[in-house]
Amino acid sequence: MFVLTASLVLGPIALAAPPDPGAAPPRAAPPEHPTRAAPPDPLPAEDPLVPGVVGGGRAEYPMDTPDQVLPPLREDEGGVAVPEPETEVDELVEYLPRSAVGTACTAKTGTHQRRVERLLGLRADGKQSAADCRAIRAFQVREKIKPAVGYAGPVTWARAELLAARKNLDPGRRCPVKTYAVACVDLDRQLMWVRKGKKVTYPVVNMRSGRPGYATRTGWHTVYWRHKDHWSSIYGTPMPYAQFFSGGQTFHAVYGQLATPGGSRGCVNLSNADARKLWGVLRKGDRVYIWGKRPGG
Repeated sequence: MFVLTASLVLGPIALAAPPDPGAAPPRAAPPEHPTRAAPPDPLPAEDPLVPGVVGGGRAEYPMDTPDQVLPPLREDEGGVAVPEPETEVDELVEYLPRSAVGTACTAKTGTHQRRVERLLGLRADGKQSAADCRAIRAFQVREKIKPAVGYAGPVTWARAELLAARKNLDPGRRCPVKTYAVACVDLDRQLMWVRKGKKVTYPVVNMRSGRPGYATRTGWHTVYWRHKDHWSSIYGTPMPYAQFFSGGQTFHAVYGQLATPGGSRGCVNLSNADARKLWGVLRKGDRVYIWGKRPGG
């Protein structure tokens, strides 16, 4: 067990990307407004989103939050061992308004309606129609998203965005092309990948970034500390395959679904399988570039 000695309370800040990263930045971001509390999470809607399958969409942990205590200066692969989950989450369970659960093809306009319409080649007016429901439902059946009721929720959007990115990875050319490895994080599409020069060394995957009040910081960062079996000393929750890049914000695994109605509390969450693969790709000193804004946040 290692001891964490220094604390840093992080507020949601946005860093503008310099034209060239140049020398590596300091190992951690300085505190900003250390006494300012983050805004509370919004109150639930009158018709809240719930997993459309009983027992599905299980949360990863009650407190998905960055470890806001800085790690020790020394490299350390020790600490509390985090057990691997018995099974990976292999079901895609969509979140629906409670009133839409049990319907055959919902007339409800989804939280990601316009984005899903655009990705599926439908008329992108942001309004659910009978034709939209049939097309979205067919996509959900094909991609094994449950329940297939045509609701354009976060899971359907995340899957459609990933499939589109596999065909056209970076249409806006936002990911910098450098001679060294760059982990690129697209908050707009909630995707990430790693490239070195023109070669993609880690293929695009879904991820989850910070919710309102806990924004994942944009701009250039550096992987400054890695801990495979990290455990948050503040909240008592595991952060497997943690790779710290900005203060307490890290890439790390979660054991539940990524495409949930809410975001993380600042970290870039990955599936356990994807975080394990990323652990074998990135190294201390590798660069991270983050841009955009999480939809809805």
